[in-house]
Formats: sequence, C-alpha cells, structure tokens
Amino acid sequence: MLIVAALGGNALLKRGEPLTAKVQRANVRVAVASLAKIVCAGHRLVITHGNGPQVGLLALQGAAYKPESVFPLDVLGAETGGMIGYIIEQELENALGHSRLVATLLTQVLVDGHDPAFGNPTKFVGPVYEKDEAEALARAAGWKIARDGAKWRRVVPSPRPVEIPDMRVLQLLLDQNVIVICTGGGGIPVLRLEDGSMIGIEAVIDKDAASALLARQLKADALLLLTDVEAVYRDFGTKNAARISNLTPTEACALGLPAGSMGPKVTAACDFASTGGFAGIGRLDEAVAILEGRAGTRVSKVR
Repeated sequence: MLIVAALGGNALLKRGEPLTAKVQRANVRVAVASLAKIVCAGHRLVITHGNGPQVGLLALQGAAYKPESVFPLDVLGAETGGMIGYIIEQELENALGHSRLVATLLTQVLVDGHDPAFGNPTKFVGPVYEKDEAEALARAAGWKIARDGAKWRRVVPSPRPVEIPDMRVLQLLLDQNVIVICTGGGGIPVLRLEDGSMIGIEAVIDKDAASALLARQLKADALLLLTDVEAVYRDFGTKNAARISNLTPTEACALGLPAGSMGPKVTAACDFASTGGFAGIGRLDEAVAILEGRAGTRVSKVR
C-alpha cells in the first residue's frame, strides 16, 4: 500500500520540553522506529510533519536580531521544512540500515488569497507564554495571540490548502521507490498570480489538511494521522469516555470535535476517506497496528 503518515507535534517536541536540536532528534529517533516498521512491512511511505513551535522560534530569533527585517512566514516554513526533514531523513536512513533511499522535498502548497482565514488567524506557532508576557510580545511585535490550554501563544492565518504544484516532482521520486518527506509544516504557502507565476504569502497551513490533500492527489491507500492519543473518543475527558474504533466519514464529521483537539485530524480523515481510501488516527508507536485495524480509530466508507 501507499501510505501517507502525518507526524503530530509530539514526534518532534512534547509539551514542556525545551526546543533544542538534541531534544528534537531524540524524539525523531523514537518516531522513525515506528515508521521503519511500516516500510519493513512492505508498504511505500510518504511522511509529513508539523512545524508550529519551530517556525515560531525562528520568527522570535529573527525579531531579536533585526526586528525590521524579520523573514516572512513562507520563508520560515521553508527553513523549518529543511531542518526537520533533514533530521527525519537521517534518522530514518539509520533505522533502515541505509537500505532504502530517503529524500526531503520542500513543497509549495497553493492557497487562495481571498481565504477568510487571513482575517481570522487561528494557527498556533511558537512557544507558550503566560498571559502577561504574551500580551507584551503581541504589543511589541504586532502579533495576534490566543489561549492554548493554560497558556497563551501567537496565532497566524491558516488558509485551506488548494493544490500541490510540486506533485510531479513528488511522483518522480515515488516512481523510483524513494521514501519522501514532504509538505513539512503543511507546506510552503504560495499564491498563483495572474501571469501564472507563484509567490509566497504570510501564513501557516494546517499540516493535517495538507496531508489529506496530498494523500488524495497521490491516490494513496491510507492516511495515518499519528499523535500521542490512542484514538478518537466519544465524551473525551469525562467518566463516560469511550474509544471509537470505526467511523464512516459522515459519522466522523458529525462528532463536532473542537479545533484545539482532535477536530483538524478528524476533518482531514473525513476529507481523505470520502475519496475511497481509509484514514487511521492514533498513537505513533502503534502505526502498524492502526494500519491492520488493531488500534486507533479507522475512518472509512466501508466499516
């Protein structure tokens, strides 16, 4: 099977951990052990990943160095895609004993410049802060901020991904049996101008939405949305919480899960599964079991 595996933020950084190269590499080393099992089971693999904390940190570093010349979010997205892709690529090659070709592709993703998301920033980037500190930073840098659990973070526009212009390059790599790491952080957001040229735009695309689009355009057999939660739960956080093993796209979309938790993953699963493949949501270390229907939540037209 051709599988698109989307790594949640916990694959790189767990909440509360310092955002250092050493910590991220240690987490990636654990993550690729699970991904390597997918490859060893005979499947073809495309890997995507998030970049929220990393892109936010680069923005902070740039502002501290030269506030009037901070790089735009599309450029920061490209930088983090290369940085994170490099670590995943190297650790996966090591885990596979260098028996397979692995490549990282910086991926442009087309968005609509009239998307209402540009007027309503909701995507969290960067580290968490106490409210007073976040408000001070927002005043100084012109940020928008929002509550993230008990803390506060910067929020930026997150437009819907429309098209992946780099699909032909990606397909060339897959045709050569290369394991590809792409659409990092949801991809590099770009606009297509009237003359057909493309230019980056200030935004961060949701990684799960971009992964679903990628899986659809590749006609993948499965989309794995891998996180630190074992499945989708009904009445999560209550004494009546119950794991849901199987859902149709209609049932999944009707759950109405909040945007700050499983909402984006379930929406992405619905978007992909409605085209014919199946999506699995669950723990990263149970990726193979999710594929085999022994763990996680499966979203599919056919139960």
